[in-house]
This record gives sequence, C-alpha cells and structure tokens, in this order.
Amino acid sequence: MLEIKKIIKYAGSVSAGTMVSRVFGYIRDMLVAYMFGAGMYADAFYAAFRIPNLIRRMLGEGSFSAAFIPVFSEYLHTKTKSETQKLINVVFTSLTVVLLIFTILGVFFAPILVKIIAYGFTSDPEKLQLTIELTRLMFPFLLFICLAAMLLALLNTLNSFFIPAIAPANLSFAEIIYMLALAPLLSPGNQIKGLAISVIFGGLGHFAMQYPVLKKLGWHLKFDFNFTHPGIKKIVFLMIPSIIGISVDQINTFVDTICASFLGDGSITALYYSGRLMQLPLAIFGLALATVSLPMMSKSAAVKNIDELKETLNLSIRFSIISLVPAVAGLIAIGLPIIQVLFERGKFDYAASLLTNNALFYYSLGLPAFAVTKIFANTFFSFQDTKTPVKIAFVVMIFHVILCVLLMYPLGVGGLALATSLCAYMNTAMLLYKLKQKIGAIGAKKILFSSIKACAAATIMGIIAYALMQINIPSIFLRLCLSIVVSVAAFAILLKLFKSPEMEFLLKTVISKLKS
Repeated sequence: MLEIKKIIKYAGSVSAGTMVSRVFGYIRDMLVAYMFGAGMYADAFYAAFRIPNLIRRMLGEGSFSAAFIPVFSEYLHTKTKSETQKLINVVFTSLTVVLLIFTILGVFFAPILVKIIAYGFTSDPEKLQLTIELTRLMFPFLLFICLAAMLLALLNTLNSFFIPAIAPANLSFAEIIYMLALAPLLSPGNQIKGLAISVIFGGLGHFAMQYPVLKKLGWHLKFDFNFTHPGIKKIVFLMIPSIIGISVDQINTFVDTICASFLGDGSITALYYSGRLMQLPLAIFGLALATVSLPMMSKSAAVKNIDELKETLNLSIRFSIISLVPAVAGLIAIGLPIIQVLFERGKFDYAASLLTNNALFYYSLGLPAFAVTKIFANTFFSFQDTKTPVKIAFVVMIFHVILCVLLMYPLGVGGLALATSLCAYMNTAMLLYKLKQKIGAIGAKKILFSSIKACAAATIMGIIAYALMQINIPSIFLRLCLSIVVSVAAFAILLKLFKSPEMEFLLKTVISKLKS
C-alpha cells in the first residue's frame, strides 16, 4: 500500500506539472498554426527543430537520464554526500563541454544535416535554404535544454517532480511572448527566424527554473574537470548502448520525416500536430508513471529489493493502461473536432485538420504500447542494463522502415503513424519476453484483468463521446466540452461498476484529498 501511495503521489505531481506545460504548449501550437498554417514555413521550422532534438534525446533526458539516474541513485543511497556531490560536479562539467562541441559542429554542418533529415526538400531550394538557416539559429538551444535535462534527472531522483514537469513550459512562454509581441512587426520570412531564436530563450528558462530547487535541496553545480572520475566512466559505459537506442528511435522519427517530405506540403506539420495531441495523454499519464518508476526502481535495484521493484513495475503498467485506453477511445471518436477546436483558424484550414486527424487516428492506437515500452525499458535501466532495450529497438527499427515504405502511399501520413504504433506493440512484446527471463513473473494476471475492464469501459465511453458530438448545439467547442466531461465520467463510473481496484484506489485518494 505504501508503494502505491508513493507512485500515485509522485505521478500526480508529474501529471499536474505536465498538464500546465502542455496547455501552454497547445497555446503556442495554436499561434504557430494561426500564423504559419501547414505550409512551407511551418514545415521548415519543425524539420529544423527535429535536428537539435535528436542530440537532445541522446545527451539529455533520453540516454543520459537512463544512464545517469541509476548511477546517481546508487551514489545517493550507498555513498557519502561529498562523494555524491563530486559525481554531480564532474558530470555537469563533462556534459557542458560535450554540448558546446556539438553546438559548434551542428551550426557548421547544418546543410548536411538538413539534407539527411528532410531530403525531400532538395526539390525546393527555397524551403531547403530556410530549413538550414533555422537549424543554425536553433542549435544553441541544445546546450541549455540538455543541462536542464540533467537537473530534471537530479530532481526526480531526489523525489522532486512538479517543478521539473512544469519547467518545459518555458519554451512555450518564450515562443508565445515572441509571437504576440514581436512577430507581427516582421515579414513572414523573418517571423519564422525570430521564432527559432525564441526557442533558445525557452531552453535557458527551462534550466533557470529548476536550479533554485536543486540548491534548496542542498545540492549545487560547480565545474570540476576530473574526466577520469569512476562515475563518469560508468555513465559513459551505460550511455553508449543507450545512445544507439535513442538514435534508433530518432531514426524512426526521421524516416517518418523523410517519407512525409515526399507526400506534399503539410504532411510534416500534420505529423507534428497529431504527435503533439497523442503525446498529451501519453505525457500526463503514461510518461508520468515512467518518470516516477525509473528512480523508484533504480533505488530498489541499488539495495537489491527485487520484490519492491516488481511491485513498482506492475503498478506502473496497470495505472498506465487504465489511463491511456480511454484516451485511445476518445481520440478515435472525437479526434477531428479536437483538432478543429485547437488549430483550425487562420491559415490552418479544414483540409489541414483532416490530414492531421488521419495521422492522429493511427497514432492513438499505439498509446498504451508507447507507455508500457518506456516502463519496461526503465526496468532494464534500473539494473544498469542499457544493452537489452537497444538490441530490441534495433530489430524494431528495421520493421518500422519496411512498414513506412509499404504504408505511406496507401494511407498517406496515416500509414507512417500506423507503422509507428505497430512497432510499439512489437517492442513491448519483445521487452516483456526478455524481462520475464531476467526477473521472473511480473503479475501478468492482474495486468490482464485491468486491461480487459479498461477496454470494455473505454469502448462504451468512445460510443458516448461520438454520440454527444452529434447533438445539435451550434458551438463545436461546447459540444466537445460536453462530450469529454460526460464520457470521462462514464468511464470512471463503468470502471467502478466493474470493481476495478485501480479506480477504487484513485477515487479514495481524491475523496481523502478533498476532505483534508
């Protein structure tokens, strides 16, 4: 019971912070859609943004966090504070040096990187050149956002979750302020370049918001150029396979981008917006639980408490499933009106909404698998095993490329999204097989029963949501609000009737919070 309370408490902090961050993210996306639509400027911006994001995933919250959190947790729970502070300092110094080198190289080699990432743009020299310029402008963002990711890893391991979860909103703040205050004064070409520069300020704000929390907890960042520290060696050793794994993941994303660049204007932007919508429930529920599970399982692994680790794993999966299955039903049933309410204005027209919904439909099918895959991978990371998830990811990558090529023309951008979802389920199955070999049974019976109840309730919920959108209320916004509120309430009531232990615990937690 103590473990489930911790998971819900910490995941609730992550979800609350993520919700705030995502709300501002959607405000930002609405402004970008209004100002630039789904044409050349938006495609160039999002293609350029993917490039520093690749390295961010390698050296930031992706491979770095997967390697750093277990090692930091080991130091935190088995060594002195001075030894642990020394680890923080040498890691901060090494990461800063590496990031500066990558930033300089990225600016210099931007033309080559863009031609690799968005080869389809080579047929449009103006679009290609704009993407190169935007890439160069945005690359310094890499330095600040990766250092911010280090702070996130530190704070999460120290059981501080809310501020790291809300800090990404700084990127949205910077872009929103720019688009409202400065962009109207500029020409369209300069508007998009200014937006790229605002991204850098967003990364700086992300870092600056978290550092005071770290100091309040009694830790700090100082330069220490001891590159031979044993902790550095261990982290680098763990990062190498993880970097390959993140690279595989990003290769999948870039395959999507390359394929989309051959499907016509707006395809890359449609993938971006559909991905953003799919990521909202994924981040609030699935990734929130994954974020909490890694430091908790790392602590259990460090002190050799396998039963506690398996309990955390089982609970994380069950709560992810009952959170994300209804999201699948909702996005399938009312995805198009959600897109229309959020983005359909200015240069983002009904055709862009249909294109985006095509991708969203197929992305939503993979939501549970995206979350469970992350949790399973975190289990391996907690044992300081970064090789197994990478080997599996490499096999999945091959199937992803094949599926993208096969599905892109019959289904358009929806085919690319479907390929991603199918491969997520393949990844989940392979990780589960290897995990059972490593730690034995993980309580599959409980997970199965929870999944069946959630799927049954979500199916009814989706029908209710779709039916309510057909009511003759002039305002699509009011219909959408009614549909979401009633269908979510129906899902909770149905799970309660089905005697779901997860829903019963959540309801008791909410009631006790309201009474206190």
